[in-house]
Amino acid sequence: MDQYIKGHFKKSLFVAENGYVVGLFKVLETDKSNEEYINKTVTFTGFFHDLNENDLYIYHGKFLNHPKYGEQFQVDSYEIIMPEEKDSIVEFLSSGLFKGIGETKAKKIVNALGDKTLDIIINNPDNLILIPTITKKQADMLHNTLEEYQASYKVVLKLNELGFSTKDSMIIYNKYHHNTLEIIDNNIYKIYEDINDIPFKKIDSIGIKVMDKDDSRRISAGITYIFSEVYNNIGHSYLHLKEIYDYLIRALSVRLDKDKFLDCINKMLLDIKLINIDDRYYLKYMYEDEVLISNTFKYLSSLENDTYKKIDNYIEAYEKDLGIKYNKEQLQAIKKGLENHTLIITGGPGTGKTTIIQAIIDIYRDLNKYSYSEMLSKVALLAPTGRAAKRLSEATSLPGSTIHRFLKWNKDLDRFQLNERNKSDVDFVIIDESSMVDVTLFANLIKALKSNIKLIVVGDYNQLPSVGPGQVLKDLIESEVIDTVILKNLYRQDKYSNIINLAYEVNSGEVNNSTFEDGTDLKLISASSSNVIKEIKSICDRYKKTDYKEFQILVPIYKTINGIDNINKLAQDIFNPKSKDKNELKVGDVIYREQDKVLELVNMPDDNIFNGDIGVIVEIDNKDIYVDFDDNIVKFTPSNYSNIKHGYAISIHKSQGSEFKTVVIPIVKEYRNMLYRKLFYTGITRAKNELYIVGDLDSLKVAASNNNQDIRRSTIKELLSKIE
Repeated sequence: MDQYIKGHFKKSLFVAENGYVVGLFKVLETDKSNEEYINKTVTFTGFFHDLNENDLYIYHGKFLNHPKYGEQFQVDSYEIIMPEEKDSIVEFLSSGLFKGIGETKAKKIVNALGDKTLDIIINNPDNLILIPTITKKQADMLHNTLEEYQASYKVVLKLNELGFSTKDSMIIYNKYHHNTLEIIDNNIYKIYEDINDIPFKKIDSIGIKVMDKDDSRRISAGITYIFSEVYNNIGHSYLHLKEIYDYLIRALSVRLDKDKFLDCINKMLLDIKLINIDDRYYLKYMYEDEVLISNTFKYLSSLENDTYKKIDNYIEAYEKDLGIKYNKEQLQAIKKGLENHTLIITGGPGTGKTTIIQAIIDIYRDLNKYSYSEMLSKVALLAPTGRAAKRLSEATSLPGSTIHRFLKWNKDLDRFQLNERNKSDVDFVIIDESSMVDVTLFANLIKALKSNIKLIVVGDYNQLPSVGPGQVLKDLIESEVIDTVILKNLYRQDKYSNIINLAYEVNSGEVNNSTFEDGTDLKLISASSSNVIKEIKSICDRYKKTDYKEFQILVPIYKTINGIDNINKLAQDIFNPKSKDKNELKVGDVIYREQDKVLELVNMPDDNIFNGDIGVIVEIDNKDIYVDFDDNIVKFTPSNYSNIKHGYAISIHKSQGSEFKTVVIPIVKEYRNMLYRKLFYTGITRAKNELYIVGDLDSLKVAASNNNQDIRRSTIKELLSKIE
């Protein structure tokens, strides 16, 4: 049933540049189900343009209970009710919207023109001049102001008619204002260039109704879209000309003349939207980001090292306090981490990367005699995911943070609040799990740091590369320009050591049968493709009372009987069976149930959750799903259901940055193209205590021998080698 509130806007509590408003509204009338709100002031949220306290509005939407901000009316669309009674028109004209028109003049105008005053001002403004004391200038002002005031609503209606939602229409209007229709008529694809919130496919579905499929405006926007898709789905930072052409034809479903295509390319080069270096084509920002990263690391490497008297004594004292002895590489990493302006520390699982971070932080504090509060202001421990940041906190006693949170992402403004114009004050930054950090995020971090920052990069570059574009850690290491310490000695050599041994065997390309014969941490359960589900079910039955954070099934693909989607249905029945005590909600063909384990699929930095975070559904209320991500309750509504899915079984890609006590990995020949080294190396290294390999050992050997996947094109390594 349609819910609405009719009344007056009172004031704004928050206004974003894109027109998103949180404010207060005095309710005069509403639907029957919400009559208790009549004559009360309520909080509302939505997208608007120039709200006026003296106007009468109807807001269409619904009341909801935000887990953080309480009860609100979420506005989907709204109407302005123009005043019709004489007293209301006088109040409107003297509201301050019309400069120089006070109550006295407003009454004269209404007495002269009557109930149709506003229509007359719009259609016959010269009649105003007949009223004593009203000048031609004032008449024009009244006409122009009222016309512009009404225009915004008319433009939004026009955008709605084209196919844009009210939310999208308000975002567009708040960007272009009175130029909106002119811009839409001239080039609807400019919206894609200027506004990140509206996807290309949506704009294109409207664009092809008003222009030819091979129109140069569509082709140019399509080229930008192609690069964005490649960046996020393949990971290359540049493309060759033929690839752009081939991708474009498929994406736009168009027969495209090559000369017209080249004309569009050349125009984008002239406008510096594209960069061409040695027949490699980049979007401008991507090339600039790779150059920035390369130049920054080269510059930091050139800076004179910090010097500390008796640093060796401090390290020896630290070893004595902890009762440990570091090996040569670890000592080198600690000392260089304290003295260098930049350093890379890399190594596989069990080589002590986290232990070294802890040592560097503790000794850095002792060397500088910093208090805990001073350390908080001078040092930032960062990671790409919330779980990795939490592990940093546990290891060092200093708070870890996601990179997004450190940079203070503002969704409404669509930018980081820490940037090249507003830099962080910290002196020392350590980034863990850096193999997951893509070019764009790394560049944004650099922009927000001091030029003389101490920057340590820690990670395992044999793992899968970042979800986004590039392979920053791999390029930095392979350039051999940046000081790098490679940790090789294993320190997790107790009863859990076979997991690590298998990881190193997979990474070396050769898996030995004997690895599965000893120890209690690693188990191979041989199964044909048709029996994998049966074996996984048996394992799940044994672990069904385990904390959802500690047991994880990692699967290479989503579809087929042995894919993520099917295994999630099986696991849900075991870990969280249907119960009359648990609310359910069907979304498509998926049933979500209270106490279900779910996976976050995208970054939602404004809610402090990120791609790969795992939570549990704590409440389903009507169509609202509330998920607990480590004591952070986030609400999901129909508009963002697609941001989550069941998390009993997840992809190996989504598991990056996480660790689990027990991991189950099925592997069968049917996975075909997903049988490659980095993928299974990454999956294996997610297990801390127990790992079950279910399926076909020969398929694991095939994956270990296949090192041809995820070969990305990027430029940082080359740029570093060219910098003098």
